Amino acid sequence: MTTRSGRELGLAQLAALTVAPPTLVELAAQAGFDFVGVRVRPVTDAETPFEVQPGTPMLAETLKRMADTGVLVRDIEFLLLDGSDQRDAWRRMFEAGDALGASSMTVAVADTDSQRVLDTLAQMVDDARPHGIVPAVEPISYQAVRSLSGAAAIAEHTGAQVLVDTLHVARFGGTTEELRAVASHVPLVQVCDAPAQAPEDRAGLVEESRSTRFAAGEGGLDLRGMISAVESGRAELGMETPLPLSTEIPNDEMRARLGDAAWARHLMTTTLNLLGEELA
Repeated sequence: MTTRSGRELGLAQLAALTVAPPTLVELAAQAGFDFVGVRVRPVTDAETPFEVQPGTPMLAETLKRMADTGVLVRDIEFLLLDGSDQRDAWRRMFEAGDALGASSMTVAVADTDSQRVLDTLAQMVDDARPHGIVPAVEPISYQAVRSLSGAAAIAEHTGAQVLVDTLHVARFGGTTEELRAVASHVPLVQVCDAPAQAPEDRAGLVEESRSTRFAAGEGGLDLRGMISAVESGRAELGMETPLPLSTEIPNDEMRARLGDAAWARHLMTTTLNLLGEELA
């Protein structure tokens, strides 16, 4: 169910990291979301891998739940470019994403060799094209690419997109002008709130990003301003479709206290309150 403005809202995998894709689709549908993001490759050794490659039972079950509910998979994740040869990994991710119907794959950059990063992303974009997927570079406050301008430069050289995450934009000091300037490259915005005051060190930034984010309106970030800036940039380019928003809001304590279904509903309710909208 889209909002009354026609805006699509999504539930990101990180909001319920241990939930397998078929169940994530069900949670999203019950809470009123239009789409989900699926983690088709674990980021850490502690994560349970979800096997959604073509031909697997989990893929078949996920597709069935999608057909039953109307919830789509818009994006897949997550690959951290570290300078090693990861082509086999991203090809498998594209195969899974293609089977799920995804159009975007999230990429972050730890590699500090700027030319190698450009070469890698160019190859990745070429490999993704037959699958109908475009890699999206997410600038992250504690990684090598940690600015909107840096991500935009990569996108312009390679044909990649730029994924905007409100937490990281706040933590690396992204500006309204930068958000407007990058708008043409943005497939969606990942929305979460957090305290206005940033953690003091990298370890704190990592912990906050992975497990202590706040639902929209429950922190001190200027979420409306960030969303409005991207939408203003899109409007200047004649892009009239409402900007999709994905609720990427991991909070281990709140999720454990509420349970997965109530947590998903809470994320929908708070996001609608932020936007001043209702479901259509």
